[in-house]
Amino acid sequence: MKFSVEKMLNLTGIKVLNCHEIEGMGLIIEIEKNAKSCTCPKCGYQASSIHQNHWRIVQDLPISDRQVQLKINRRQFRCKKCQRIFSEELDFIDKNRGYTKRLAENIIKQVLDSNIRSVALRNDLTEEEIESILNTQAILIESINFARVKRIGIDEIALVKGQGNYLAIIVDLDTNKPIEILRSRRSEELRKLFEGWGSTVLEQIHEVSIDLWNPYRKLVEELMPNVDVTADRFHVMKQITDELDTARKSEKRAAEKIPNKSEKERKLTGIIKSKYSLLKNEKDLTDKQKEKLKSVLEVSPKLSKMHALKEEFREIFETKYSWGEGVLKLLDWMHDAMSFFPKSIGTFQRWFGEIVGYFDNRTTSGVVEGINNKLKLIKRLGYGFRNFENFKLRSLLTWHFGINYP
Repeated sequence: MKFSVEKMLNLTGIKVLNCHEIEGMGLIIEIEKNAKSCTCPKCGYQASSIHQNHWRIVQDLPISDRQVQLKINRRQFRCKKCQRIFSEELDFIDKNRGYTKRLAENIIKQVLDSNIRSVALRNDLTEEEIESILNTQAILIESINFARVKRIGIDEIALVKGQGNYLAIIVDLDTNKPIEILRSRRSEELRKLFEGWGSTVLEQIHEVSIDLWNPYRKLVEELMPNVDVTADRFHVMKQITDELDTARKSEKRAAEKIPNKSEKERKLTGIIKSKYSLLKNEKDLTDKQKEKLKSVLEVSPKLSKMHALKEEFREIFETKYSWGEGVLKLLDWMHDAMSFFPKSIGTFQRWFGEIVGYFDNRTTSGVVEGINNKLKLIKRLGYGFRNFENFKLRSLLTWHFGINYP
């Protein structure tokens, strides 16, 4: 019986002394270490004289759907050489914790796939106990090796669409993992974070990818003396698609005012519900969307030209041009597009250096979009997270739990 329980427990160097079941508590398994002696932490002598026994109960992983409580004898030894009294180490339990390390890891994995409330009910724990287990893992986040962070992306995410409350997210572009989440994108919050990294880290960062938001650019150039700032190509592309969508709405309004009924109907039929066909990459359109695109281009010469320019612009950034070729292609495009995309051209002129910086290393923070979607899912599942810090920890553990940061 004891051998069978020891095998199920699978704890190296541990022997089972007794095992019984108590209603409402599950299995109670009495254990202690196999070793007859223990190394004195002061002098290194192998002490074998037991001073006294200390019993404690901790929760472990269930066995066959039955809760398991380990009643552990953590022995105290007296060193005959230096007379020190010390307790033996138990490597499967963290100090002052009422659960084993492997139970904590299992609980965290459950939370990463679910939420605190469900995991608490499933494991007969309180939500406060689950949060406590999560908080013990904060060391994984605090131990991120910033000495190896060379390229970062800065972006913001709106967890609730339309409310204007943005979180700032910092991504290591070499590992594609978020390394910090801030409760707002305000410059003072970012400044506090970056200054906390220290000058050594800031001086080694050589590239930052950002959206077209000037406060990011000013702060990065001020604090990171060796940095090249690159405008994220997906945010650059968004300038074009936003202006194209504005033109689509304008064309629709103009069509609604056409006095000739049949002409009005013809134009509206082509334009209505054409948003995604116009804005989406043409090569990714479904057959139905391709048909819609064809109809809108037939009724609106302006949208037809703007759509063609949009596709040309995308192609410039998807073709592997050298820096010089990319710059010339972009300048030619800007000349041709001036009368159709005046707002975008104005932005590109102000951000030209950062935009063409993309052609150096083709750096983008597009990975943030995937991170953004996962964070929104965590938020939806996250009832039970009582404050922003808990949400932040839960989110970062999704990428860093159980993985040694390089």
